[in-house]
This record gives sequence, C-alpha cells and structure tokens, in this order.
Amino acid sequence: MCGILGVMANTPVNQLLYDGLMVLQHRGQDAAGIATGKGNTFFMHKGSGMVHDVFRTRNMRALPGNMGIAHCRYPTAGSSSDSAESQPFYVNSPFGLVLAHNGNLTNTAQLQEEMFRQDLRHINTSSDSEVLLNVLAHELQESAKGFQLDLDTIFAAVAGVHRRCKGAYAVVVMIAGYGLLAFRDPFGIRPLVVGVNQTPQGPEYLVASESVALDTLGFQVLRDVAPGEALFVDMSHQLHFRQCAENPVLSPCIFEYVYLARPDSVIDGVSVYETRLRMGEYLADKVAKDLPNDIDVVIPIPDSSRPAAMQLAQRLGIPYREGFVKNRYIGRTFIMPGQAIRKKSVRQKLNTVGQEFKGKRVLLVDDSIVRGTTSHEIVEMARAAGALKVYFASAAPPVRFPNVYGIDMPTRSELIATGRSEDEIAREIGADALVYQDLDALRESISALKPGLAQFDCSCFDGQYVTGDVTPEYLDAIERAREGKVATTVVDGGDSRQLDLGLKTAGS
Repeated sequence: MCGILGVMANTPVNQLLYDGLMVLQHRGQDAAGIATGKGNTFFMHKGSGMVHDVFRTRNMRALPGNMGIAHCRYPTAGSSSDSAESQPFYVNSPFGLVLAHNGNLTNTAQLQEEMFRQDLRHINTSSDSEVLLNVLAHELQESAKGFQLDLDTIFAAVAGVHRRCKGAYAVVVMIAGYGLLAFRDPFGIRPLVVGVNQTPQGPEYLVASESVALDTLGFQVLRDVAPGEALFVDMSHQLHFRQCAENPVLSPCIFEYVYLARPDSVIDGVSVYETRLRMGEYLADKVAKDLPNDIDVVIPIPDSSRPAAMQLAQRLGIPYREGFVKNRYIGRTFIMPGQAIRKKSVRQKLNTVGQEFKGKRVLLVDDSIVRGTTSHEIVEMARAAGALKVYFASAAPPVRFPNVYGIDMPTRSELIATGRSEDEIAREIGADALVYQDLDALRESISALKPGLAQFDCSCFDGQYVTGDVTPEYLDAIERAREGKVATTVVDGGDSRQLDLGLKTAGS
C-alpha cells in the first residue's frame, strides 16, 4: 500500500515530487524518498518517517533535475524500519536504474535464489522491491544488444519481469540518460494512473498511485495504466505505451475502494467516493433486516467510513451525527506496527462528543474490521460517553484471510473474524450487535459504476488469490515469519543464506 510517483517535466521536479508525496502520505507513513535525474546522474534522499520529517531545505536543494520518482513506504509483514530499506532503490548495472514499487511479490524466495545462483546479482536488503529492481536490471541486460537501449528492448525487459515476478506490483523507474518507465502487474492489483500537463515548453507527464496526486499538482488524467502494460517517457518527452503481459486480466484490489485510497481519487475509472456511497446503501438494507429498529443515531468512525455512514443514515431515515473528533496529527491506525501502539493511538486519535452518545442507542459505522483492536476501543469509548446501546456495522465483509499483496493483515490468528461468527465477533468488540456487508454487495457497489469492471482481488474476504500461486504452505510460512521463525536454506555445499520466503517485504 505504498505511494509512488514518477515525473518527466520541463522544470525542476523536486518540489513537485515532495508535494505529491504529501498528497499520498495516507498510503505510507514509515519512510519516504525522492530520486531525481539530471543528465546521466541520479540524486537521491530518503529516510524513515513522515514526508515532512524526512526532507529539509538542504535535502531539496540537493535534488536537481527535471525527471524523478518518489515513494512513501508502508511496511508489510516482518519488515524492518531500517532506513536502508526505504525507497527508491538504485542499481548501477546496466545503464543505471532507480526504482520505486508499490505492492508485494509472492515468489521473492525463488527470485532471491535465482539472483544468487544464476543472475549473479547481490541483494543487500530483505526488500522484495530490491529483488524486483535486480530482475528488471537483469532482463534489460539480457534484452539489450550492444548495451544500447531502445523501446523494443525496454518493453521486452518488462515482459521478462512479468514472466518471472509473481504477485502485485506497480512500478516507476528512471533509466539514466534514457527516460522514465512505469508498469503494472498483469492483474492490475495495485493502482497506477498517468496524467499530462501541457506547457509552453511541451508536455509534462506524471505517473502516480492515485489520481488525486495528478489533480492537486495540476495534471490532467490521461488514463489508468492497464494491467500488464508499460509506459515509457523518453528524454524528448515522447510518451509510449505497450502491453507486455501475455494474458492480462484487470483484478484490482477491492480494499483500495473500501479503505486504502483517498475518497477523491478515481481508480480504474471508478470514483472511490461513489463506491463508498453505494456501500452505505447496501449496508443500510442489511442493517434494516438484521438489527433492531430502535437506532437513534448513526455515527461514523472517521474518516473513510463517512460516505457509507451518511448514505446509510439517509436511506434509513435516521439522524447522522459526528460523534468522534479526530486528531489529524496521529497516523492511520490500520498501518501502525503492533497491537500495543495501535491500541494506544486509537485513544490519542479519537475523542467523543459526549452529547451525541449520552442516553442514545447508536449505530457505529466503520469501513472494515480487521484485527478488532480499534473497534473494541471505539465501542468502549461510546459506552463511556453514555450510550445506552452500541451497534456496529462494517461496510466491508469479514476479513478472514491474509492479504499477500501488500497490506499488513497477514496472519489468520490476528484477524478477529477468523473462526468466529458475527455474534462472537460482536462480543469480542463489546457491541450489542454487529452487521457486515455482503461480498456480492461490495462487488456490486463498484461494478454498478463501471459494468465492465467485474473481477477483483477479494482474497482477504474470500481466500481466492487472483495470481494463483498462493498455497496453504505459503500462508503457513507467513505466519511462521510473523512469529519470527525465518527459514534458512543451505545452498552450494554449506553456504548458508537466509531465504525468508518473500515475507520481509520492507519496500512494499
């Protein structure tokens, strides 16, 4: 769930990339980085922390050039907070490449082994993004003739990445002296959109995780990058597209619409805000059928559940109220690393408006329930504020399965819905009753806005992984890695190398 940007402009891009990262800060709060290109030279600064903490004036001045990429990092299972694993990543051979990646590879262990045995490339971190960079570098080397790049060579290398890499990846790459490359995995699991800004000096192009970055930076959306597709902007600002996958199928992560993306973004041609309104309509029907009809007020858990809660309240004719005030200087609780920090941050992040709860039977609406820690704390806060009854509604279905494509909800033991009925989950979070969205209704809330978009990655809800390579053994390995039991493989007659099954995806 990282945020990525890539730009080819006619003026220095350092400030533009910084502003873009600020817009995409919700996608990653662990680390940030910017790399720029001037001629054949790269300049880079990255570090741990929020965007405004990583960059100072002196850092920005040291990032010249009219081409660049940027990244804000969201760590996934087992990842390190070491700034060495922040992005972008650089490799000098061949040609000089700097890469930023959003997603998670599912065959990292196999690729690490291939790097060591066949490609003779050194991987310095436990990040799958560095592995992906070296796969691309190797494929460019194999495709290039006379160590000269052209469009056919670049797109052939991307095709090689698609053949070798499994999982989710949206990628931006600078190639020294050649231009800006971006591509998306054959299922389009993670989002990627391209926009243009027409200037007197010629067109400028910006690639980003979400359209909101294009809007706020003055770029006009051209279109989403198709699954399996690559685009390349050369040094003369010519834009080229090519499909590089054999059998691409658009299957975007449905959790982008539920929670991850900003509501003012449009992903794969669908307004995130509109989908959340529709989620509220479907959820209202479920509430009317399954909950008592004594609800006095509907209260959202800010911020991402507001559209659904408003639409639900309107459909049911129940007053909508803001019962929680959010401290906007606390990070998103969902991506806090660890239960203790997550639990503490809920109380720091939210405070109740007492009169909206006292003596009332309230329906709390949230976008989803993952671990249940936040939900339990919020229910307790509502009761402490004087609520007579506390009902809970989730705009998403129960999260029962690990997500392996770049979202930090990896183990079944950590998911509150695993092995529990809705009544049992309600008791766990302390609610009087609980309602979940139906998965078919969630799909329809998106497909109704774009009928041609019918397939999604819903793996965290239904356990069906669209890449087809996620086995029960792989999921078991995730849980072992989460518990700190990392596999070690002996290769080449006793040279022991740590192969962590692709689970320390620090850059994703």
